[in-house]
This record gives sequence, C-alpha cells and structure tokens, in this order.
Amino acid sequence: MTTVEQRKAADEAVEERLEPVWEESGGIRGWFTTVDHKKIGRRYMVTAAFFFVAAGLEATVMRSQLAGAQLDVVSPELYNQLFTLHGVTMIFFFATPMLFGFGNYLMPLMLGARDMAFPRLNAFGYWVFAAAGLLMTGSLLFGAAPNGGWFAYVPLNEEQYLPGVGMDVYCLGLLLLGISTTAGAINFIVTALTMRAPGMSLNRVPLFVWAVVVQSFMIVFALPPLNVANLFLFLDRRYGFHFFDPAEGGDPILWQHLFWLFGHPDVYIIVLPALGIVSAIVPTFSRRPVAAYPLVVLATAAIGIISFGVWVHHMFATGLPQLSLSFFSAASLIVTVPSGIQIFAWLVTIMLGRLVVRTPMLWVLGFLVVFVAGGVTGVMFAVVPFDQQTHDSYFVVAHFHYVLFGGAVFPIIAGIYYWFGKFTGRMLSERLGRWSFWVVFAGFNVTFFPMHVLGLLGMPRRIYTYEPELGWAGWNLVETIGAYVLLVGLSLTLYNIVRALRRGPAAPDNPWGGETLEWATTSPPKEYNFPVVPTVHSLHPMWDEKSLASMARDRDDEERTLTDGKQALRTSDLDGVPEHPVALPEESVLPLVVALGLAAPTFALVLGAPLVAAVSALLLPAGLFVWHWPRAARQEAARSRDAAPAGADA
Repeated sequence: MTTVEQRKAADEAVEERLEPVWEESGGIRGWFTTVDHKKIGRRYMVTAAFFFVAAGLEATVMRSQLAGAQLDVVSPELYNQLFTLHGVTMIFFFATPMLFGFGNYLMPLMLGARDMAFPRLNAFGYWVFAAAGLLMTGSLLFGAAPNGGWFAYVPLNEEQYLPGVGMDVYCLGLLLLGISTTAGAINFIVTALTMRAPGMSLNRVPLFVWAVVVQSFMIVFALPPLNVANLFLFLDRRYGFHFFDPAEGGDPILWQHLFWLFGHPDVYIIVLPALGIVSAIVPTFSRRPVAAYPLVVLATAAIGIISFGVWVHHMFATGLPQLSLSFFSAASLIVTVPSGIQIFAWLVTIMLGRLVVRTPMLWVLGFLVVFVAGGVTGVMFAVVPFDQQTHDSYFVVAHFHYVLFGGAVFPIIAGIYYWFGKFTGRMLSERLGRWSFWVVFAGFNVTFFPMHVLGLLGMPRRIYTYEPELGWAGWNLVETIGAYVLLVGLSLTLYNIVRALRRGPAAPDNPWGGETLEWATTSPPKEYNFPVVPTVHSLHPMWDEKSLASMARDRDDEERTLTDGKQALRTSDLDGVPEHPVALPEESVLPLVVALGLAAPTFALVLGAPLVAAVSALLLPAGLFVWHWPRAARQEAARSRDAAPAGADA
C-alpha cells in the first residue's frame, strides 16, 4: 500500500469514529438546536444580509424622495422612520453581525480548533440578535419604527417631543442586541486565547483573528456606555426619570458623551474585522506573506486603544472648552497613523509579490481606493474649524459612507467571494463577480462623492425636502441615479450567490492557494472541522512543508484525533502548548429558550405590558438553571463511558 493510500485509510478510520459523535440532528429540530459554529456563522451572515437588503431599500426610497425639489414620494413621518431605521440597521444589524458571522465560521478553522470555546453561548448570541432585529425591523410594518435619528439626540427624543413607542423600540432593541454582541465578543476572546492549534504561539496567529480579538475587547469596553444611555432614555420616556433634563439636574450633553463614547470606537469595531479580511486576501493573491506582520498586529491593537480617545470629535459644535477640543483633535489625527501602517503594509506586500487579480482581490483594490478617500476627509474633520463649518451637513454623510460602506462592505463582499467555496462547497462566477464590482464601484462613487459638494453647498444631513432655488436638485438627481446603479451592482452579487448555490462548480479544498488553516479542511468542512488537530510550525501553515508533514504524521496520535467524545484541545494562552482535552456540549434547544427569556419581556415592555414582561422573564432563570443542570449528568455519563469495557455501549 502506498503512502497516499495509507494516509487516506487512516483519515477514513478517524472520520468513522468522529462522525457519529459530532453529527447533529437534521430538519426542523436541528435548525433550532444546533451549536455548530459553522451553521451559526452562516446564519449570522444570511440574517445580516437580509437586514442589509432592507436597509438598502430604505436608502433607495430616501434617495428617490430627494431626487428633486419638493417631491412627495413618501410622507415626512415615514421618511423619518426610514432615515432612522436605515442608520440603525446598517450600523447595528448588518455590519457588526455580518462580521461576527465571518468570525464565527472562520476563527475556529483558522485556529485549528473543533469549535468555539462556548458553543451554546454562541447559539444564544445568534438567537438574541435575531430577536432584536425582528423587533427593530418589524416595527416598521406597524408604524411603530424608531423615528428620531439613528443616534437619538435628546431632548428631541424625549416623550414630550416625540411621543409613541418608536424610540422605546430603539432603546430596548439596542439593549437586547448589546447582550448578544457582548456574549459573542467574550466567546471570541476565550476561543482565541485557549483553543489555538498546538504550536500556534501569538506570533503565528492569523491577522484576521487578531482583528476579531481586538474588535471583541473594544466591544466589551464600548457597549456599556451605549447600554447605559439607552436605559436612561427608556426610563426617561416611560417612567418619568430626568437623566437628560437640565431643569431637574440632568444634562442633554450626557447623551452625546455616552453615545459617542461607544459610537466612535464602533467605527473601528466595524472596520477592524474588515481590515482583517483584507489582510487574509492580500497575501494569497500577492503570492507572498504579508509585509511587516508585527507592525500590522501592533497597529490593529493601537487602533483599538486610540479610538476610545476621539469620541468628542463628534461634538466639536456643542460648546465644549477649546482646550479639551484640542486634545481630541490631536487624538483624531493620531488614530490615522496605525491605519496608514496597515495600508502601507498591504501595498508593500502587493508591490513585492506576484499579484494575481481575481475577483476577491479586485474588491480589495476597490476598498483601498475608497477607504483612503474616506480617511482623507476624516483627517479634515479632526480640524476643529472645518468640522464646525461642515457639522451635520451632507459632507459628513459622504465621509461616513466612504469609511463604512467602503471600509466594511467592500471587504465583506471580497470575503464572500474569497471564502464562498469554503462556506458552501460551490464556487462563484468570476465573470459575474467582476461585473458586479465595476457596477458597484461606479454606483458607489456616483452616489456618495457628490455629497461632498452638497455638504459644502450647505445641505443638511437630516432633511426631507428642499426648495428648488437652493441649487441642490441636480446633484441630488445624480446621487439618486448612482444609488440605483449601486443597487443593480449589488443585485448581481446576490444573483451570483443564488446561481452558485443551485449549479455552481464544486469548490476545491484550497482554490486560491491560501496560507491559513481553514484551507486544510474540506469544502465545506466536516462537523468536527479537522479529523486531526493540526500542529503549526509557522505563520503560514499551508505554505510550510513542516506543518503539512506534521498534519499527516499526527493521524495516529490519539491526543490529536480526540475521538473519545465531542472534544476540543485546550492549549496555553501564549505559546499554544497542548494542555488537555475539553468536553464540548451537544446540540440543545436551551440557547433558544434562554434567548426567548430575554426577548419576550422586551417585546412585552414595548407593548406596555409590564405584568406580561415580569411573567415571561421567569423563562430566563428557568432556562439558565436547566442550561447548567445537565452538565453534571453529562460528566457522570462520560465517567461511566470511560469506566466501561472496550466496545461496551456506555
């Protein structure tokens, strides 16, 4: 028997032992009980894509309303709801959850792990996110959508100025989402620290994983101010508190401090994983390792730290002391330095490599153009006099979309084209991908670049209609045409995805010649990811003969196959030294039950039914009690199985 045949036979023997252990239920039951990180990651991405479509349609309606002077496409009331929901959906329910989907699917694979550190917590986070999104988006169907702007400035969003339940939906929906996001962030941190493949010391961790870890630490520190702000506003509106009422000792500026203390780091919470996607794609298509890996890691961490010191650059027009403004102006300038380090590292990698321009790389090149353009205008906003002149104008809208649409959506689509084969086992069309890119690139710039001009001409950012003599109609018409072109370009990618799922060619295990461990698995990966927990000897295991040889050699090592139950390997925090196997939970409906224990009281509070909220909240402690109760039983079953004779059905 040849070496290849022996290796294949060894793989089949290991997989025969792993498959019954890791197999989950199918059908409806499996849909509600799965804790597989890959299925949860796909759900995050599909659900976030649904919200992206909804937000895009909302934006198209708004652009149609603004295409000419004094149009009446929608009512002012509906426009306010669309305006608010578009911002809330894109920021909170598309960008971060979509990148959470990438992180959920890819992080364990890149680390050489079998699953996330807390699979049930992972499933719980998704269900809470889905419930919060249903509350926020579904409110539009009942005329109860938030209508006070996506950053909800007080006192205009207090009950006396904006009655109704719309802003209550906003407060409670974001509080619910905050629980989900925090749970996911903690899971990412623990997974990256404890579940890495043997040999994967911190200087061998993929850049995408570094980006997700820094994002997760930022979430842990940035979300509490937002949660406090939303809780205060809800208590003000519903129960007559006065946190933001100067007459009662409150302060309306407090809302801006709390919101932007989250809001500006959130720009990087969104962008950092997208930059991680770029750092994963550039080396593959440059055919060389990324340049200045340690500097890129340090720059990623520096962005996460410095971004917490720039929130006041959203508040330069609020009348704060000039001395304090100067410090935040300096911080706003400094935060561009680590971003520039990453951009120069990618450019050096491209220039020193042998560039192959395939669809994923094409989207990355487009990202570099629009993100740098957005960064240039960001530096302009760090200058206090310029910021005060263009504050709340369409110049801000232009900058914001160049940074966030250009900085997040372009890399997200690049990541979809890059990993789609790994996600689904099917390859996307290269031809359709290129057409989609050029149409999106043209539509994006035609839509958002003229907004710079309109901002300098004095057009406010929150506006429903305008007079014809102001001279804004022509530019707004151009933007609206660009929005429809952009919609067509994005629809091409959607069509490409649907077409590939139905009849796309089968994906090889490593179609692009990637360097990281996810390409060592099948497309799509098995439930257990790796039949053998891989050993890593470099930053580029798929380009390293020693790492590839060890993956083949370890097939007979019981400590690497982990076939005795549903297990993962615990490794040391710094050096990735193997320590011991850890048991992973089976599929369970408990994450859904506990999520309902949070979602049901939230929906009841929105409807003004505090008694129903109190009763339904009992589901939460009950679910948590049962969640922890079976653990002892499972451990006892495991001990019984270990003590049983070989071959016995324990």
